[in-house]
Amino acid sequence: MKIAELTQDYEMFCPQSLALFDDPVGLQIGDLNQEVKKVLVTLDIREQVVDEAIKLGVDLIFAKHPVIFSPLSALTTTNPQEHLVWRLARANIAVYTSHTNIDVVAGGLNDDFASLLDLTEVRALDDENQMGRIGEVEPIRLSVLTEKVKAVFGRDRLRVVTYDHTMNQVIRRIAICGGTGGKLWPLAVEKKADLLITGDIYYHTAHDFLSQGLVAIDPGHYIEHLFIPKIAKLLRTYNDKLEVFESQVSTNPFYDI
Repeated sequence: MKIAELTQDYEMFCPQSLALFDDPVGLQIGDLNQEVKKVLVTLDIREQVVDEAIKLGVDLIFAKHPVIFSPLSALTTTNPQEHLVWRLARANIAVYTSHTNIDVVAGGLNDDFASLLDLTEVRALDDENQMGRIGEVEPIRLSVLTEKVKAVFGRDRLRVVTYDHTMNQVIRRIAICGGTGGKLWPLAVEKKADLLITGDIYYHTAHDFLSQGLVAIDPGHYIEHLFIPKIAKLLRTYNDKLEVFESQVSTNPFYDI
């Protein structure tokens, strides 16, 4: 099948139009008329992922995070980010990205996260652009919830935003946003969430949370790696002759010890 046919099928579920303004989604490298027999699904496109793609001989990389996020002023081998693009183009490997549109779409990543945490009465945290989710949970101690978050997201360690290190707070309403969702905290407060789960929480922002009575769990941006099996499973339904590989490379830049 052609890349255009594959992406058309995908966009029936997750249209590009759902992406936030100026978010680079869709085909970033390649030709929509290119034939595709092998696809590699990954969260990020880093040097080791390009190595993996070339070794597997794939025609297309399907990624969550764009390989070109800011405009390139040149395409050389001296700049690391440009070099990634240069290597992919030289190897005739196309790149398609599905970033914030897979976060906001019904049945997308944030809905999956809410389901993994057994949230009920789930609705959008940000009504304007449908980012994040908020829902109810059976009353649970923060200390117990942190262990559940570790288990469902495959994390050994978490950062918890709280002044009460006994972690005896009872949580009844949870807001969650994959990736970097710290800017949504005022909405979490407005909608009376007890706790916000998101990645990349800043130090001073964490103080703001606590001043408003909001505790938080930062499991890291990398929980979005659940994109890989989700999208691989979906792509396999489009054509039984399509070989879909799930990247085996960890692109998490943080190592917990």
